Amino acid sequence: METLKAGAKAPPFTLPVTDGTSFSLQEALERGPVMLAFFKKSCPVCQYAFPLYQRLYQAYGNQGVTLVGVSQNPKKETEAFAKSFGVTFPMLLDDTNAYPVSNAYGLTNVPTVFWIGSNGKIEVSSVGWSRKDYEAMSARMAEARKIPPALLIQAQEKIDDFRFG
Repeated sequence: METLKAGAKAPPFTLPVTDGTSFSLQEALERGPVMLAFFKKSCPVCQYAFPLYQRLYQAYGNQGVTLVGVSQNPKKETEAFAKSFGVTFPMLLDDTNAYPVSNAYGLTNVPTVFWIGSNGKIEVSSVGWSRKDYEAMSARMAEARKIPPALLIQAQEKIDDFRFG
């Protein structure tokens, strides 16, 4: 199986959220683009990347664009991960018995991030940590919000260009 690439149609899904609500990709796309960030709590690259994804959420929120994590762990472990790494954006729970959403998107590694346009097509497919893709998603979020891009990484910070997931 291969991770879905840019240009592919994003498979529709509905998943539970750790707060007890549910998330429908189709409904979210009606409000604007969606960034899906798949992860597993034991993944060191996820632990590196998710605090940086939190910066996107803090800068742009969920207005005009939706940012969600898709966990491959049970609810309690997902909540512990979010707390440990300061993540406040919604965390979705893929079924840990069959991983239907992870499999539908062809995940081979985590983190894997998808930017899905309002038309339901994947525009960015990023496996591992990629600073270039992160900056591209920041620019897309700013564009969706019709605001200037936020400065999310300070010049003195040592942020890797790439880490394989």
